[in-house]
Amino acid sequence: MIEMTSRLWLRHDGHVAQKHGWPGVLREPALLDRPVVLRPARLADAHAWSEIRVRNAAWLRPWAGTEPEKSMYESSQGSYLRMLAGTYREHLRRQGLSWVITFGDELAGQLTVGSIVRGSNRSALIGYWIDQKFAGRGIVPTALAMAVDHSFRVVGLHRVEAGIQPENHASRRVMEKLGFHEEGLRRGSVHINGAWRDLLCYAITAEDAQDGLLARWRGAFLASKSITG
Repeated sequence: MIEMTSRLWLRHDGHVAQKHGWPGVLREPALLDRPVVLRPARLADAHAWSEIRVRNAAWLRPWAGTEPEKSMYESSQGSYLRMLAGTYREHLRRQGLSWVITFGDELAGQLTVGSIVRGSNRSALIGYWIDQKFAGRGIVPTALAMAVDHSFRVVGLHRVEAGIQPENHASRRVMEKLGFHEEGLRRGSVHINGAWRDLLCYAITAEDAQDGLLARWRGAFLASKSITG
């Protein structure tokens, strides 16, 4: 199964990708000092992905989902191959799209558009994580903007949500920069870091981003650079 996964994901511009809705590669080559790229995960990413997760364990733990019936250690020590296979299953069912984030030539994190609902809802949940050494450099909002634009313009979704813990001020700032609307608190929404946590719901619709979220973010980022520069 993993070999088949590798072949299908590497063919991101071919027939299999079109059939199953895999988004292929998204790029922003010039906004930051290195290109930001969203691309499908590969078997060859296993070592780098695992190294980042281990090195960033303390950084990611406060925001990482856990399973109530498992110990904290079991919940946090996810296998790359298990993640890859699970992501592929969601892709085949048209329930989720996942990319790794690269910054220049380095793996920097991961972004997922999951829980896709079609029919009359046309909605999804978006989530991400980033290597601490790349935090605060504009990579996350750039990647999110590309993924949301793709979700609206290519996948055909109408609404994208993100659930953010109230104390996660960095992620809340990202949502606000991109024009997501805070819609209220969902009590005991998800099991994170060993306990049931409240999440603030942030959402954006296709009407909110008619001119493109990446274009909006690019303009805001360049304006801020001219002021600070």
